[in-house]
Amino acid sequence: MAIDVGNPIPQFPADFLWGVSTSAHQIEGAAGRGPSVWDAFSGEPGKVKDGSTAEVACDHVNRYREDVSLLAGLGVDAYRFSVSWPRVQAPEGLDFYDRLVDELLAAGIRPLPTLFHWDLPVGLDWLERDTASRLAEHAAVVAARLGDRVQKWITLNEPAEHTLLGHALGTHAPGRQLLFDALPVAHHQLLAHGLTVQALRAAGATDIAITNSHGPVWPASEEQADIEAAAFYDTLLNRLFVEPVLLGEYPDGLGELMPGDVAADLKTISEPIDWYGINYYAPTRVGAPQGEEITFGGVSMPAELPFSVREIEGVPTTDFGWPVVPEGLTELLTTFRSRYADKLPPVVITENGCSYEGLDDQSRIAYHATHLQALHQALEAGVDVRGYFVWSLLDNFEWAEGYARRFGLVHVDFETQKRTPKASYAWYREVLRAQR
Repeated sequence: MAIDVGNPIPQFPADFLWGVSTSAHQIEGAAGRGPSVWDAFSGEPGKVKDGSTAEVACDHVNRYREDVSLLAGLGVDAYRFSVSWPRVQAPEGLDFYDRLVDELLAAGIRPLPTLFHWDLPVGLDWLERDTASRLAEHAAVVAARLGDRVQKWITLNEPAEHTLLGHALGTHAPGRQLLFDALPVAHHQLLAHGLTVQALRAAGATDIAITNSHGPVWPASEEQADIEAAAFYDTLLNRLFVEPVLLGEYPDGLGELMPGDVAADLKTISEPIDWYGINYYAPTRVGAPQGEEITFGGVSMPAELPFSVREIEGVPTTDFGWPVVPEGLTELLTTFRSRYADKLPPVVITENGCSYEGLDDQSRIAYHATHLQALHQALEAGVDVRGYFVWSLLDNFEWAEGYARRFGLVHVDFETQKRTPKASYAWYREVLRAQR
């Protein structure tokens, strides 16, 4: 079936979970919490492109009732948010999430917290093994408070990006440029996932996942060097953070590069999960290294990397310059189904979104319409897809881009904090009504 924005959205299963996503550092504001590595990073000149910080962001910590009202007006089944680790460490910090969860439930919306979404407390370091245990302790504290009302949990969000951008390339917090010496960060986050699953199980949780960002990787040409470079990149993006969790093993050659007793750790990392979260934005076209530093998608990639990222030509792009390829979502999901077979648990698309300007955001509507069609094609092909979450509810602090990129269904005036639903908000509301 061809993907066409003019086609109606296909009917999904009756129990399909519809939602939107946010993250704590990007929307909450700093009031009432301790500092994170992102506060330290944003305070360094030149690290965030517009020089901004998340000191106020969307002031969600004070305006959460208004934001829950927007969620209720949208008609979503669930709201995926993250629990700020630095906030939980602060006195009475967990009280905010108590209030948020109660507000959501009163509105008939299922809370779906992520326990780590990049905002590591200052003083902790993913190069240190102990940080994995500390995340599990954080999870136990949160679950003890919220577990009577929260059923569905996510351990970590996108450890691959946190490793690559924050520790290998230095374009995200904490700003390290370790290249492949960042691999211990990957291992310790995966170990943290396994320990956190154990902590949640001990607290009575029965519906647990990890969320990773994935996309098809396309060789730049049929030349062997490009094919090999693309395969290596695919391993980093689509296998390194999946196979330890689902299969209990690292891709060939990577296990021996990890610290500690890897075999023992893999038994913890592969604790069974109940579903698998996928964030999808676009495919990546990859070729052999070009012998010079290049910038792609706003990220500088050193010449010494064993691959280079190339443009995907002939497709539209978002205002962020990201390619729009909804067919890539079908390809990704069917590839995972073929690759992992019965080892792949049910899948939820925990993020899918795009950056466009304007309140009459027809391009965003077209983006989501075509991606929902692509998602339905994967479902028809036999992939067990259980839900779809739009990134994001609100325009927010977009990490190293500051406030220059707008992913929200709701426009935020960052001077006045006024919220204005966009055309895409009304469109998504009507999609959800038609699904019921």
